[in-house]
Amino acid sequence: MKVHLKNLNLAELESFLFSLEEKRFRFAQVTRWLYGRGARSFEEMNNLGKEFRRKLGEKARISRLEPGEIHTSADGTRKYRFVLEDGEAIESVLLPERDHWTLCLSTQVGCSLGCKFCLTGKRGFSLNLTPAEIIDQILAVRPSLPPGKIIRNLVFMGMGEPLLNLENLQQALEIIRSPSGLQFSYRHITVSTAGLIPQMEKLFRYRHFGQLAVSLNASTDGQRSELMPINRKYPLKDLLSACHRLPLANRDKITFEYTLIGGVNDSVEDALRVARMLKEIRAKINLIPFNEHSASPWKRPAEEDVARFRQVLMDRGYTAVIRQSKGKDILAACGQLGGRANSG
Repeated sequence: MKVHLKNLNLAELESFLFSLEEKRFRFAQVTRWLYGRGARSFEEMNNLGKEFRRKLGEKARISRLEPGEIHTSADGTRKYRFVLEDGEAIESVLLPERDHWTLCLSTQVGCSLGCKFCLTGKRGFSLNLTPAEIIDQILAVRPSLPPGKIIRNLVFMGMGEPLLNLENLQQALEIIRSPSGLQFSYRHITVSTAGLIPQMEKLFRYRHFGQLAVSLNASTDGQRSELMPINRKYPLKDLLSACHRLPLANRDKITFEYTLIGGVNDSVEDALRVARMLKEIRAKINLIPFNEHSASPWKRPAEEDVARFRQVLMDRGYTAVIRQSKGKDILAACGQLGGRANSG
């Protein structure tokens, strides 16, 4: 069986290349082709000798993802559907910003957590993505960018719970951040979680992995357990205590994501409870009006209720941002991945 190069960590890759030809500079050449230029074959690596390319072709392979479908929203958001080697499918979302792009990445096929407001969870869990399948989402989307634009931000908020695929996620992050890999700053990487305490603590032992976002979505245990079954295992008191203990860098804050559902968790009383529960934590809050889909009976809150909720938090000193979800018309917004969209 051929060695899958993008599933090797950087130390393993260097050792493998040295075993084929005892020249240390081959590592820099090959990683530049794999991650800098996104080479799809060894023949493209034209500054490597023919004999070395032949050895690589005999012993190793280069993975790739090709979008089976691309849907484009009226607001410029693009949703890419990729079919994996085993026939399963994942989705990634490219979000337009003023002078750059943000890419929302998947880490699993489906999700096992069953959050009631999330369409992805309706399909259940199939499998964890490999490091290569995580990285290849970036490499597959990058060539489609308009001239002069770059992917500046990566958010692990697509299909799946990233911390349930922690080992593969950490290996992918090593390559994403490394000067020998994709060269992203950790300040431009965000990993989202539903609040898996042991995995959160383990993630923070991996220094400078990125920024942490925690899906809060409720102001009481009763609410949160109804919306997010994981709360029965890790209730709010334990989750918030763990967040308080996490060793944040000096300027860092934890982002708490709060999906506002009309008539469910969007009252002034909810906002006041959120303000109280986060007072000991270096926190900022992203408010996400619920994105409606056919699998849920819930509704998007009224704009005045969203604004009122935000004002309560701001009056108490929090940075609170209303996140305007993009790509709703192609089921590319938060909580909508895994649904079927009309082609665009």
